[in-house]
Amino acid sequence: MDAVKAVQYYTNRMVTDVSGMKVLLLDRETTPIISLVSTQSYLLAKETYLVDRIENSSRDTMRHLKCICFVRPTDASLQALLDELRSPKYGDYYIYFSNILKKSMIEVLAENDESEVVREIQEFYADFYAPTPCLFHIGLVPSVHPLFAEGHSWNPGALGRTVQGLSALLLSLKKRPNIRYERNSAMAQKLGQELEYLMSHEAGLFGTKAIDNHAQLFIVDRKNDPVTPLLTQWTYHALLYELIGINNGRIDLSHVPGIRPEVKEVMLSQDQDTFFKQSQHLNFGDLGASIKKFVEMYQTNTKSHHQIESIADMKRFVEAYPEFRKLSGNVTKHVTLVGELSRLVAERHLLAVSELEQSLACNEQHNSDLKALRALISNAKITAENKVRCAILYALRYERAQGNATAELKQLLTSNGVDADQVASIDVVLRYAGVSERQSDLFQNENLFSRGRSIFKGLQGVENVYTQHTPALAEMVEQIVRGKQGLHWQERLPNLDPKARPPLLGNENGIHNQDIIVFVVGGVTMEEEMAVAKLNEKFASQNVRLLIGGTSIHTSSSFLAELSTTFFP
Repeated sequence: MDAVKAVQYYTNRMVTDVSGMKVLLLDRETTPIISLVSTQSYLLAKETYLVDRIENSSRDTMRHLKCICFVRPTDASLQALLDELRSPKYGDYYIYFSNILKKSMIEVLAENDESEVVREIQEFYADFYAPTPCLFHIGLVPSVHPLFAEGHSWNPGALGRTVQGLSALLLSLKKRPNIRYERNSAMAQKLGQELEYLMSHEAGLFGTKAIDNHAQLFIVDRKNDPVTPLLTQWTYHALLYELIGINNGRIDLSHVPGIRPEVKEVMLSQDQDTFFKQSQHLNFGDLGASIKKFVEMYQTNTKSHHQIESIADMKRFVEAYPEFRKLSGNVTKHVTLVGELSRLVAERHLLAVSELEQSLACNEQHNSDLKALRALISNAKITAENKVRCAILYALRYERAQGNATAELKQLLTSNGVDADQVASIDVVLRYAGVSERQSDLFQNENLFSRGRSIFKGLQGVENVYTQHTPALAEMVEQIVRGKQGLHWQERLPNLDPKARPPLLGNENGIHNQDIIVFVVGGVTMEEEMAVAKLNEKFASQNVRLLIGGTSIHTSSSFLAELSTTFFP
């Protein structure tokens, strides 16, 4: 199971099945879907000489070209198609929809094709975003599709879009899986039921045979692990998301001090960028050594002997050799990115912040944690956002602890100039994912026995103090693969215990853990993506394939923003 290859398959079909010189028209949502998995050079090699938006009415008329339209089956895209067909700018039209098409839409298109230029209409199920082979998401943006309605319930528009995206993924992978959902999540249950209904209703697409016992879909809820999206992640890919931002494979660096014009916007692609593919999961310390070797390799190729000892030296070297920049734009890109990450880590004192975050997430040390947190909140060099994140982690871990000082910390935040709305996000997260809302003993501190295991775990040797945390989802997936359902399962995920298993939509007999898809309602993180990628490597010899997805990809800021603006406005 490879999310990137699934979309690439349809992209390749479109541009190769239609021969000759052609134009590719995309809509607002299919544009980033395609740009994540394909490049301009690839499309040009397939005689696709122009890529444009179907909403752009100022395109030139070129009747000698064929036109491929790849759009979502929405009212807006349908209207844009109708406008195009009433005054066609190209010779022949091949229309591909990214999801299941209503019969009424076909009829409307036929009625408006007065020039008879439409040659083909098909469904190509690429209606999801695929940043990496083992990661997909639906791309829910609060301003377009707010996730929550009142309470712990779906916004209808977000639910519909999620069902469509998940169904497209399953159709592209040719899977009809068993569906399970977390027992305490009404949203996970609703999504599972809607998806099962669609698969049954569209039996012609999903197949009339029994459910695929080699595939399982687990729907989990972000509220059962609010800790992972609140932590600073130290791998290359995750840091880029968290500190700079990645928008559908693009990184905007125009705000960086002294940035050169050619790197104001850069692209990240595993297919086109070997260094990024090899380095995306490296932690920040190893990344510095890796990029130094990368620069030295090109330095050797250009027969230069400029001494390089630091990231600043790398930047000066790249800037000093125009011919080097011309030959190695990829090196320039990564030196610039790592240099900016290094600047931001130092500017925001993230090493100190992360050390406290990891302690709060992984260890039960109330007195020392509280003392460190008070000092951090009082430190004028720490940003308000990082102070609030650490306070939220404290509130989550010690919610029921004797001597809980959350109220005191909120007052301390206010007295140190933190905005009232930011302070209020502590209560927002507790209402969304406090101990009464979570399904499992996330911190292993709810009773004497679990506290003992938590303390023992904290005493174990750790290679890196900044990467102690393991996402709950990673442990869950590994237990699923191994088929273990002991005491650990009863505490962490009681829904997978045989006596407390949630409703299983479909046939439970003969399940084999070969193809496992995990979908997170409320957003997935890059730490979880990395965990699944490593589990894929670990279990590859056992013919196990893992895929993780979510309603969106979350950083700490986007997670808090979604809750604050849509869950408790």
